[in-house]
Amino acid sequence: MYSIGDKVIYGENGVCEVKDIGPLEMNGLDQSRQYYTLEPIVGNGVYYTPVDSKVYMRSCMTKKEAEDFLKNIDKIEPAICHDIRFTHVDAFYKDLFQKHTCTALVALLKGIYAQERNTRSSRIDMVTKRAKEILNGELSVALDIPYEETEQYVAKRIQKAS
Repeated sequence: MYSIGDKVIYGENGVCEVKDIGPLEMNGLDQSRQYYTLEPIVGNGVYYTPVDSKVYMRSCMTKKEAEDFLKNIDKIEPAICHDIRFTHVDAFYKDLFQKHTCTALVALLKGIYAQERNTRSSRIDMVTKRAKEILNGELSVALDIPYEETEQYVAKRIQKAS
């Protein structure tokens, strides 16, 4: 069980902070059931999820895990979908997101960048944006640096490793 203040990866929603734990005061809900109140660190809104939910949740990586991850980021192979059918490409990206790892997100991003397309689709732009948000969100929390500075920090670290 997580505690108030913990930062967690919640499903495909990225990093959220646990703001509260307890029953929800809404008509029709079982008042004995415990819920997490989660606030995303990127974007707006609030998520309410039962403590015993089947939705994927894990703690964010530690600073040491993040540093080790960045040291080895250049070794991550790009994930490239060789099928051009929309449903297959969509399923390919969905599978990578459902791995819930920074490694899968970097592989996804490297794959997108490796495929030099003459035209960019709004779907690819959306996938790229979401992968960056989740990746940079977790690294921001783990490395204790502002979210807005994370992408540039990671780029510098990658250049040093190369």
